[in-house]
Amino acid sequence: MFSSFKTISILAAISLGAMVGPLDTSVNVAFPHIVSDLNQPLEMIRYVVICYVLTYSSLMLVCGKLGDIHGQRQIFLIGLLVSVISFLLISLSWSFESLLFFRFLQGIGTGLTTSVAPAMMIALYPEEKRGYAVGLFTFVFAMGGLLGPIIGGSLVELFGWQAVFWFRIPLAVISFVILIWTGSSARQRKDTTLDKFGAVLLISSISMWLLAINQFHSLDEESIWYVYVLPVTASALTYWFIRHEKRAKDPIIQLSIFNNIEFVILNLASCFIYLATFSVILFIPFFLYQIKTLPTNEAGLILAIGFLGASIAGIFGGRLINNLGSRPLGFSGILITAIGLFAISYVNDPDSIPWMILALFIQGFGTGLFQTSYMYSITGMLPPEQRGVAGSITMLTRTIGVVSGVTVLTLIFSWLDGSGYQFQESFKLIFNVVGGGLFVFLLTTLPWPQVWFRKA
Repeated sequence: MFSSFKTISILAAISLGAMVGPLDTSVNVAFPHIVSDLNQPLEMIRYVVICYVLTYSSLMLVCGKLGDIHGQRQIFLIGLLVSVISFLLISLSWSFESLLFFRFLQGIGTGLTTSVAPAMMIALYPEEKRGYAVGLFTFVFAMGGLLGPIIGGSLVELFGWQAVFWFRIPLAVISFVILIWTGSSARQRKDTTLDKFGAVLLISSISMWLLAINQFHSLDEESIWYVYVLPVTASALTYWFIRHEKRAKDPIIQLSIFNNIEFVILNLASCFIYLATFSVILFIPFFLYQIKTLPTNEAGLILAIGFLGASIAGIFGGRLINNLGSRPLGFSGILITAIGLFAISYVNDPDSIPWMILALFIQGFGTGLFQTSYMYSITGMLPPEQRGVAGSITMLTRTIGVVSGVTVLTLIFSWLDGSGYQFQESFKLIFNVVGGGLFVFLLTTLPWPQVWFRKA
């Protein structure tokens, strides 16, 4: 009985710690207050996002490898500790520059915890229940995104923008204490080491690629040189990393896995689905803002519907994998997501809000199904001793999709706006494009039917 209680306690601790990262959606609500309080123009808020996202994304694979070497629990604990310190320091920020530095620190903490959290949750269950474990992780991650804006809005009104950071300190501390209490002090040893030079090359190349993607929406004369320099630098670093890893004794990731077309297509699918679904976060708020009679808290609840759908899908998806197989479930997830995005394009006025809620739920449910299937497949393709790397790959592709979404969708909207389209016309076209894009992606992958239609 104690063993069962211990397992539940560890599960709760991992869930709380893993939720700290996605709860950063609460910060979106605080953006206007942050720039106002620190006397910054509105456009400077992008750096609050960039320095955080860039940091944890570039560290993800390296942190996952560290978890495989030293044990996921140790890396997770360090990440929680760094997160607590960063939340406290951000809450005490005395300038915009100090805030950015502490957000960089927060990115390190998130990179450490998020990269190993999937592997830690999977390790709590026998291999035949891995589908249930990844479904549970999808549920936890989506719940963090769901609760962030809801909690954040109330906290900002009551305590100021600092509250969207310090309210996560107790969660991280509780997770830390439970893991210390339930865990062994013995250090996990592996007959491998971290390729430090390879890690530096990997972090640098990912950072450069994400910066390059981010700069593509700034094609003015002052920043045009970024568009050329950053991709060239990123390409050179990636080439250097690949050459180095081929000769490394203990590579961070076995590059031969990329010879597997199924592995490549599934990772591309993750990037594309999160690029497409970022349209919801980017454009739905502007649509709701135009409805003057809609209170801000109700608009926040509408935006949370997609996360609710994803969290429910995580629970159902984890149970369906054993019956349907992960690949057909992933195919269905992309298809349902595309249908939900298409459905959003039929929202025209305030009377269409119930239809929007239904469409958002469908989109979120499909995305949750895909995420569960995708994580199950990728963690099964790499050996169990590389579960940290496998889990971090699934988190990295999500981020690449979101960052790409910012650039691609902003460029499309700017082009439509410059061509004389009204907002409602652009809104409709964009959701048709992203929904249709997912359909096209599925069609282009059908020459490899084993990717989607074999039970795996």
